[in-house]
Amino acid sequence: MPLNTPSHTGRLRFAVMGAGAVGSYFGALLARAGHAVTLIGRPDHVQAIQAHGLRLQTATQDTHVPLEASTDASAVRGADVVLLCVKSTDTEEAARQMQPYLAPGALVLTLQNGVDNDERARAVLGAAHPVAAAVVYVATAMAGPGHVRHFGRGELVIGPSPASARVARELCDAGIPAEVSDNVRSALWAKLVINCAYNALSAIVQQPYGWLVQQDGATDVIADVVAECLAVAQADGVHIPADIHAAVRGIAQSMAGQRSSTAQDLARGRPTEIGHLNGYVVQRGAALGVATPVNRALLVLVRMAEASGVHGPQDHQKHSCQRLIGKR
Repeated sequence: MPLNTPSHTGRLRFAVMGAGAVGSYFGALLARAGHAVTLIGRPDHVQAIQAHGLRLQTATQDTHVPLEASTDASAVRGADVVLLCVKSTDTEEAARQMQPYLAPGALVLTLQNGVDNDERARAVLGAAHPVAAAVVYVATAMAGPGHVRHFGRGELVIGPSPASARVARELCDAGIPAEVSDNVRSALWAKLVINCAYNALSAIVQQPYGWLVQQDGATDVIADVVAECLAVAQADGVHIPADIHAAVRGIAQSMAGQRSSTAQDLARGRPTEIGHLNGYVVQRGAALGVATPVNRALLVLVRMAEASGVHGPQDHQKHSCQRLIGKR
């Protein structure tokens, strides 16, 4: 029965589409609270979970959480809520894969970087499937297949939908602080500003946020990035909370040991979401007539790092060196 009906009072069924570090962490907390949870992810991750459960490592515990896991999008079948956690570059494709299996009225929550994933998913899924954006504040990383480490925070801000209030209550009961906001676009943009300030820099030097701000001139670069983002947001009619500067500074303290998701992608030799972070600011700036030279420079530098494989796996670097040697 539809999630938002009064008769739907039992435990919710959750599916996590694109279960990496973020989705697996939230999935584990929901499963421990008694909800049925299915993680949909990469084969090695899924195989490890099927064999041993998900290893969840935090500052206070190291435990294995039993979960269902699959590599197939059809595993969203029967879910009341789908947490969409794929990379922003894969939003439309993931929505297309899920569409035939989504239950009527199932809520799709986009827990992704960037500001337009809910709109892009909604364009694919249509009016039959409600979609709401969720802003995620959490520091996690994959420590290996079936192994997630949590470093800090873990709250969500959810956009409005007929089922959002119910889902927020269930999340809170599972130990995931969550609130529903009518101004989720502003919150998405505020997080985008923070991501633009740190993600690319962390990726280029492969260092955590706390290290970055200790380097000479780094806070000036961050301030320039933030100023460009705010200029684009203002031109786009988006109101960013006045405390955004304090929020940017605070990340280096509350997540001092965290390397950005972009840094983690580069280190694994995987495509990054930089086009939906600094790249989105550059794109909107160009459309609105706002110059974004610092964001553009960071975008280009990350894309060059992707193309060169400079931060990729050691075997990838070795093969690249062998190819160069062979051309001599």
